Amino acid sequence: MTAQNPAAGKPVDPASLVNVPRLVTAYFTSKPDPADPAQRVAFGTSGHRGSSLKNSFNENHILATTQAICDHRRETGLTGPLFIGIDTHALAEPALASAVEVFAANGVDIMIDERGGYTPTPVISHAILSYNKGRTGGLADGVVVTPSHNPPEDGGYKYNPPHGGPADTDVTSKVEKAANAYMAAGMKDVARMPYERARKAPSTHLHDYIGPYVADLGNAVDMALIKSAGVRIGIDPLGGAAVHYWQPIIEHYGIDAVVVNEAVDPTFRFMTADWDGKIRMDCSSPFAMASLIQMRDKFDVAFANDTDADRHGIVTRSNGLMNPNHFLAAAIAYLFEHRPQWSRQAAIGKTIVSSSIIDRVARKLNRNLVETPVGFKWFVEGLGAGAFGFAGEESAGASFLKKDGSVWTTDKDGVVMGLLAAEILGRTGRDPSQLFTGLTAELGVPYYERIDVPATPKQKNALKALGPEQLDMRELAGEPVSAVRTKAPGNDQSFGGIKVETGMGWFAARPSGTEDVYKIYAESFRDQNHLKLIQEDAQRAIAKAF
Repeated sequence: MTAQNPAAGKPVDPASLVNVPRLVTAYFTSKPDPADPAQRVAFGTSGHRGSSLKNSFNENHILATTQAICDHRRETGLTGPLFIGIDTHALAEPALASAVEVFAANGVDIMIDERGGYTPTPVISHAILSYNKGRTGGLADGVVVTPSHNPPEDGGYKYNPPHGGPADTDVTSKVEKAANAYMAAGMKDVARMPYERARKAPSTHLHDYIGPYVADLGNAVDMALIKSAGVRIGIDPLGGAAVHYWQPIIEHYGIDAVVVNEAVDPTFRFMTADWDGKIRMDCSSPFAMASLIQMRDKFDVAFANDTDADRHGIVTRSNGLMNPNHFLAAAIAYLFEHRPQWSRQAAIGKTIVSSSIIDRVARKLNRNLVETPVGFKWFVEGLGAGAFGFAGEESAGASFLKKDGSVWTTDKDGVVMGLLAAEILGRTGRDPSQLFTGLTAELGVPYYERIDVPATPKQKNALKALGPEQLDMRELAGEPVSAVRTKAPGNDQSFGGIKVETGMGWFAARPSGTEDVYKIYAESFRDQNHLKLIQEDAQRAIAKAF
């Protein structure tokens, strides 16, 4: 298991802060080598990510990727507006300027925040869906400039097609390939105009993102109940894109909420260090969330979002920071009981490495459970059509339908998940931790953990190809194996790893896409010792299969 850094959970050493001028200078002056795989455009589960200091996120990356998106729009007949938003990372503003130059030169109608501010990922999804509702042509799409919760030196660029959620690999692989071809050709045929001209171009529009999103929130969460119940809420945007949304939300709905930190600083110097000593705006990490956890007694419930506000971290007075799986289970149990207008056929979506307490909650509710590979893209269609009432993943990302059963967002929304925690307390008198404790008294207590195990690139490739025959496990932690999977049961798609299940526990192993490790997700419904046995058996079996 990866060792914890002594600085974890403590204020960050000022000497370790990123040099923002150097970072931005490298964005404009360094040119990536398209022959080096580490310097090419590469779309992962959430767009292209990298750092200008490593030559993996520079001006050429954004110019080429934006041109590739313009090409994709032409090829697929997309003629509606493109909604574009940024988070608060230092590289977001430079990347927005590069994108605007290319979109304007291609005549694409783009919608930029009218206040020159930041726009959360779920707000872009909401804007796309709101615009496209009832339309069959002239559809809108969107771009979010964000590396999510990644460290301050990183940048990110992701594309959301007209369905409003993360683009699938059929789109991203095409965009990635075209972008790298533009870079290899020395940026020839990338259309671009000077920034000042691009900002004044007739195709560049200022747009109010805050107003429509805030006004519609009450259709997803019972804001009137939160107000009438007098729930006292603490909110930490972690210096991210939601920072200027909370005051309008508080004023519009009259809720008793306090934003505990309104600072925006591209060094993120106000953060406490994550487990490895790095700054990471990870609202599911007890180390990154140390400051808000210390304030838990001041509020009935508190929460934070990551930098693009698509993730949530829930802090309760009764139990501190909730494990993401625990809040997913509590949210599902609550929502399907208190959303009478939802279809009886509306299912629950979860990733294959999320806790099996969700399976048990689904059975209790008599609701269909759809288990998918990792990545929110697998939930987009179901949320868009109302087939999923709720969809969530183990990394604290989720969304759910409006109260009337229609779509809210098809991307993760940390804002509504945080407010839902307040609604749960306001309606039931129990905070989400207490609700979860009640569930476990009936359904069993899950002991869940993810660990990283060192692995060479060769071993990681071997793990991807590992099948039930090679693993040959009949028993796990003293119990007979009931299933060995390499495909998610909900849609029969490969999840790039292997999962072994028994009656009282399971493990799943997947190679990391960015580090020389593989991840073992494991869970026991017995105790911590049983969980440890599962982890040990898993590592032994995988090492033997290598």
